[in-house]
Amino acid sequence: MRKKFEFEYHLLANASELSVEDQEILVAAKEATKTAYAPYSNFYVGAAARLSNGKIVIGSNQESTSFPVGICAERTLLNSVGSQFPDLSIITMAISYQPLGKDSIEPISPCGMCRQSLLDYENRYGAPIKIILSGMSGEVMVLNSASNLLPFGFDGSILK
Repeated sequence: MRKKFEFEYHLLANASELSVEDQEILVAAKEATKTAYAPYSNFYVGAAARLSNGKIVIGSNQESTSFPVGICAERTLLNSVGSQFPDLSIITMAISYQPLGKDSIEPISPCGMCRQSLLDYENRYGAPIKIILSGMSGEVMVLNSASNLLPFGFDGSILK
């Protein structure tokens, strides 16, 4: 038996094609790159989320001299939201980056661990999270759900 997995996403020429609300969340993600601690990789990542009450929360990557101890911007954000606002879902999340000495002109995509964390968060609240992926300029990708980032993701249903 042969099956096919597909999903759609929007590819915009630049951030000006986003709604005003989505532009605001993307600007917050870009600003969040300034709070990153990345002395080893020099790769500064910021994430911002709009919660179901309208509040915007940010996160950034935080590195450690022991590389596995660091944490990505997306998981920093998810952990912050989960502990500070456990009753609120995330409506939209934007992710951007600024590498030291290089252009940031194409969308960035979360690592595998962050993709699983995003899927877990969606499943926890039973609601999709719109994902906006961007550099500091250039094209912007918009996905309707974090689940599109991780086909065949582990959802824990087998544990129940």
